[in-house]
Amino acid sequence: MPPHRLTAYQLPDAPLPPIRPASPRRGWMEATPECFAYRCLPLTIANAHGWEIQTQCGVEAWWNGGPGRDDLVVRVVREGSVAPVSHFGAGVLTFPIPALLRCAPGQALWVGGPPNAAKDGIAPLTGIVEADWAPMTFTMNWRFTRPDHVVRFVPGETVCFFFPLDLSLALDAVPDTRPIEAEPALAASNAAWRASRQRFNIDLQDPASEARRQGWQRDYTRGEGPEGVRAATHQTRLRLRPFPPPPVTPAGSPAR
Repeated sequence: MPPHRLTAYQLPDAPLPPIRPASPRRGWMEATPECFAYRCLPLTIANAHGWEIQTQCGVEAWWNGGPGRDDLVVRVVREGSVAPVSHFGAGVLTFPIPALLRCAPGQALWVGGPPNAAKDGIAPLTGIVEADWAPMTFTMNWRFTRPDHVVRFVPGETVCFFFPLDLSLALDAVPDTRPIEAEPALAASNAAWRASRQRFNIDLQDPASEARRQGWQRDYTRGEGPEGVRAATHQTRLRLRPFPPPPVTPAGSPAR
């Protein structure tokens, strides 16, 4: 199967911004007791399921609650690339992305903020970009959640997170509902899991129990159902390919 090409084109008037495979690490997850938040495999997979674009500038921004562009003030405290501006008004802080991203035919880019990384006073807006055909760049936008609050972005902070997706998966999906008893094998497996979960949570109260020694059930992390059957496909860690640096011409200027 040919690779699904994902290309970052350098523009003639700006260097490519820093783009890297997303990290599964989060500060708040590190701060949980014994880093227990990392036991939630869906969280860590989501954290790393894409690429990050980082700002290289340091800024302070605040919004007075008004609808105009001038109602949002941006103060640059350290110059650098991927700097935000007030462009749309309505409390929206805009990071122009100085690159043209293109994905494979039939795919689009999910563009938003880093998953599971809340920022006080401001929230990332999410977009779907048809990057398989569009010659346009896009902006990454964050909207203030309350006025009169200073928001800071520091150099090296992730301001944009993206990954390709196949829109046909949602468009072609046929929603359905049915009682779980209609699938006897699935119903039995689910019932076994619920009983196991209930027993485990009860046993956790006993300091001498095996459940207390284990700390948490690892069936999902191992990709196993309650019967011990392994899933045919199961991810415990994502290793995305990095973007290479742009090629350089013999004269020393980036190739176009």
